[in-house]
Amino acid sequence: MDRFPENKLPALRVMTMPADANQNGDIFGGWIMSHVDIAGGILAGRTARGRVATVAVKEFIFKQPVQVGDVLSFYTDLVRIGNTSITVTVEVYAERRPSDPKVVKVTEATLTYVAIDRDGRPRPVPRS
Repeated sequence: MDRFPENKLPALRVMTMPADANQNGDIFGGWIMSHVDIAGGILAGRTARGRVATVAVKEFIFKQPVQVGDVLSFYTDLVRIGNTSITVTVEVYAERRPSDPKVVKVTEATLTYVAIDRDGRPRPVPRS
């Protein structure tokens, strides 16, 4: 059994619902990807102190299916800050079966965001 990362708070927590499931009853990968992007964007936006846009997904690994009723916790880490870009990793853990709780790591991804101005053009990431 996996464990939540110690001494870290999730950037985002979401409960999966039947409307998020595919024809097999598992949660759509695209639904998970959108929430990973949101979680990573929270850290990137905080770091950039403003708007960011996703420019690349370097890696996205689905380790286990996500089930309806899972509570997903999205944990983020800053990997790199460039002149205008911010690279973030996101790890997703599912908390399953409230009657017999189990935590499993279901997804991990690395995304790059670019800081943008109000016109959508790249801008420098502030230092400190």
